[in-house]
Amino acid sequence: MDSFATSSFPIPVSFLVTAIAALLISLFILRWLLLHSRRMRRYPPIANTIFHTLLNLHKFTEYQTNLSIKHKTFRTLTPFGNYVFTVDPANVEYVLKTNFSNYGKGNFNYEVMSDFLGDGIFAVDGEKWRQQRKVASYEFSTKVLRDYSSLTFKNSAIRLTMIISELVSSNQVMDIQDLLMKSGLDSIFKVGFGVELGVLSGLEEGKAFSNAFDEASCQILYRYFDVFWKFKRYLNVGSEANMKKNIQLIDDFVYGVISRKTKQLAKKGQDILEKEDILSRFLQEKVKLSGGIDNKYLRDIILNFMIAGRDTTAGTCRGFSICCVNIQVYRIRLQ
Repeated sequence: MDSFATSSFPIPVSFLVTAIAALLISLFILRWLLLHSRRMRRYPPIANTIFHTLLNLHKFTEYQTNLSIKHKTFRTLTPFGNYVFTVDPANVEYVLKTNFSNYGKGNFNYEVMSDFLGDGIFAVDGEKWRQQRKVASYEFSTKVLRDYSSLTFKNSAIRLTMIISELVSSNQVMDIQDLLMKSGLDSIFKVGFGVELGVLSGLEEGKAFSNAFDEASCQILYRYFDVFWKFKRYLNVGSEANMKKNIQLIDDFVYGVISRKTKQLAKKGQDILEKEDILSRFLQEKVKLSGGIDNKYLRDIILNFMIAGRDTTAGTCRGFSICCVNIQVYRIRLQ
């Protein structure tokens, strides 16, 4: 029988043919299984690419809304992976509740957000996330904080109503979204830090902080679609140079507030100072946390809280205003 000789022993040709045939069959079966498993997993449809998103970044919300109307869950292709977007309640519940532990932020999201959000709850996983979630859940359930928050939002709403009334009386055009965002930031900042920011009132210091806060938030979003953002950050050019300036302004402002609040706490004593705002409560409770927390961690925690509260509050009020306007227009048409 023909064979191939080696330094150790001869290999029959029939054996080689059988081995090659088995390998080819195995590869065919493996390929079929992979394709079949992909079909079974039912990947969401591809709705666009990152380049389509970049072209529509100036109207990102409207663009994503239109895609979500067509597909409740869809994918955006990028050179390094896929982004999955969903508005399907079942998927949202699965990610945020049913199988939450399987959907961490990961290193990629942390790298994108950490310059601005630090080790806050939106950027971290694991023990740091659980610690902040536990403390925040406890603090927000207290009557003192609920009452303080309610009073703060009521006062802010009164100021907003007065400004709108003046603009209407003088027949001036107003940007209701801008006013709501300013009002929301004033309220959230007061609840978070216990001091007046004064954006709605036009205070220069508050206005500078608000602009830096907005621009830094936008840059975080833009990083997800800019493959060169790390390179620009390293060279400190373009949008990343502006990002660095904005973060420095935010940090200086926030650390100044924390320093003044800490001195106030030390001067009045823990039993005298009322724990109404978030910062005061964290300052008094930090000794109970394992390992304690420093000013950097306080800054991260409260900035993340502001991100969570400002946009959702303003967005809800804007949606409610649109509904009210639509109802009024509908009534006029009926008449």
